[in-house]
Amino acid sequence: MSDEVWKREEVESPCVKICVVHPEARLCTGCLRTIDEITRWSRMSPVERREIMKHLPERVSQLRKRRGGRAARMAQG
Repeated sequence: MSDEVWKREEVESPCVKICVVHPEARLCTGCLRTIDEITRWSRMSPVERREIMKHLPERVSQLRKRRGGRAARMAQG
């Protein structure tokens, strides 16, 4: 095995392997990124990624818990 493996720079990511998109907020409930951010992540600069990661904690308030399942959704609309 080459020593180059240990010298490579990995892409920083907030991914926690809980990949579920919230139906209303359109954010991943695991990492709080948008689908667009997730798609572009590997092509972003480290500065862009860090800027997004800095603001992720602010997004948690956008996620509302869904309660009642299908019956509650049907009653809403």
